Amino acid sequence: MTSSNSFTLLGVPANLAQLLADRGITDPTPIQAATLPDSLAGRDVLGRGRTGSGKTYAFLLPLVARLVASGRPARPGAARALILAPTRELVGQIHAALQPLAAASGLTTMTIFGGVGQNPQVAALRKGTDIIVATPGRLEDLIKQGHARLGGIEVTVLDEADHMADLGFLPAVKRILDLTPQTGQRMLFSATLDKAIDGIVARYLHNARTHQADSAQSPVATMHHHVLHVDRGSRVSVLVELTSAPGRTLVFTRTKHGAKQLARQLNAEGVPAVDLHGNLSQNARTRNLDAFHSGKVETLVATDIAARGIHVDDVGLVVHADPPVEEKAYLHRSGRTARAGNEGTVITLMTDDQVRDVRALTRAAGIHPTITRVDRQRHPILATLAPGERVLVPGGYADATPVVAQGPGRKGSAGSRSRNGSGGGGRGPSKTHSSAFDTDSGLPRSSSGRGTSGGSPGTSTGARGSSAGSRGGSGGSRSGAPRSASSVRKVGPSGNAVRPHSAASFSSRRSG
Repeated sequence: MTSSNSFTLLGVPANLAQLLADRGITDPTPIQAATLPDSLAGRDVLGRGRTGSGKTYAFLLPLVARLVASGRPARPGAARALILAPTRELVGQIHAALQPLAAASGLTTMTIFGGVGQNPQVAALRKGTDIIVATPGRLEDLIKQGHARLGGIEVTVLDEADHMADLGFLPAVKRILDLTPQTGQRMLFSATLDKAIDGIVARYLHNARTHQADSAQSPVATMHHHVLHVDRGSRVSVLVELTSAPGRTLVFTRTKHGAKQLARQLNAEGVPAVDLHGNLSQNARTRNLDAFHSGKVETLVATDIAARGIHVDDVGLVVHADPPVEEKAYLHRSGRTARAGNEGTVITLMTDDQVRDVRALTRAAGIHPTITRVDRQRHPILATLAPGERVLVPGGYADATPVVAQGPGRKGSAGSRSRNGSGGGGRGPSKTHSSAFDTDSGLPRSSSGRGTSGGSPGTSTGARGSSAGSRGGSGGSRSGAPRSASSVRKVGPSGNAVRPHSAASFSSRRSG
């Protein structure tokens, strides 16, 4: 069997299958294998697959194939296909995965979302486009203003439908779907299928084929769950110890204010970090995501918006600084690591007053974490969970860039810390594979992590679609003898080491 045949045997057009094969995507994921025969045949599809399972290609491949087969031209203001997603970040990443497929098939695409001026979006609609990827709010605004019409939609996709329900978008989604032809094909994909979206399914999907590629709580073999029982006063110092190790880390908080405050605290302690939450402007969100994508910073502090809205390669560690309220959020947050067969670690910080809630949370999520009481900052478990030499930069990301000398498991460079896992010095797969291609989808990524196409306004931050194809390299393991967590040094812009990290409480001192 050739590399492209595994997709073509499911009915994917040969040119699209070859496009994926050329980028190392050779085998469909379970959700793709289950849904593609029905979706390519034009049937309505209801698909459930957990975060990172490859849902994006499960709807992009049939959408492009169906539009090519129908052969209808795009008309000004009247697109032929519509993809709805809950967040701006997710819209951008779906669009990035879509662009190569559409370009190879002679189709045009655009993005529509709020937080930016609408004039470029209006101009693109007037020019005419085949496929729109949009958030519900801005799209509905443009429809009301007469700039967009949905009477010619042939294929409609709802991605992350359960998250749209969580965010209160379902009324707008229903109004939008009411404007699309009932004879068109509709596909709904979600990480969970619950009562919140039953009304959408009953009203808008006709004779839908339902596919669940895995249990919502089926364990990920390469994801390792830990709970660290900490005193509230030592919470920040433990986070500093974890995030100052080499490797990309996502830290989640419950509130926007908490994310902003924690990012400031980490930077003041010498850990370069950026935040991501709903109070940031679109430019600030894009700038911070670019810094995380590019490796300028390796710690992102986020609210749950990031758990369902972005894909970043090679996240080796997810930390729940604030335990989530319910298990669905836990699973989606945790799904940022251990993707496509790679190793990943998930840590939940638990204080005395959170013990009962965290125990209930993990039971509901169907996981059995290792629980460790951490009574000091240099507890040995911290070096085990986040191995490698600790590097602190006075002022963090805002004031300095670390310059690290070449050493075992580290690569010296200005602007990023190595994640090379050789010698036990790093966490997560090797970063050398993430600059040219989005390794979860296998498709090219611009160097900045953003891009526009065909007059399309909006930003693209890398493909979110997952694939069972090779991600290149196996440096992501945490194998090898980890360095001691006490091996800490601060590095200034000149590369000179400065005073070692103190174990005093964070609030009582300023770094640098």
